[in-house]
Amino acid sequence: MIRRLFYMSLGAAIAVWTMRKLQALTPGSLAQRAADQAVGRARDLRLLAGDVRAAMREHELELREALPSPPTGTSGYPENTETDVKDGR
Repeated sequence: MIRRLFYMSLGAAIAVWTMRKLQALTPGSLAQRAADQAVGRARDLRLLAGDVRAAMREHELELREALPSPPTGTSGYPENTETDVKDGR
């Protein structure tokens, strides 16, 4: 009697587990799972992009601190004062 009860409860548990697995394979649940994964990946990419931007800003500040500052009143670029144009401009 106990053996029968054990095997019946085991069979019921296996049937419930199998039904849940089969319901997870329906097209609606597969689409929902794919959409959830896409949203999660998009969120991860946004976080990665933010981290990359922050690292770029930090690196740019380090580079700016390492370079000498240009003299005041100039744009920081050397001006080309030589005119090597053949037609007189």
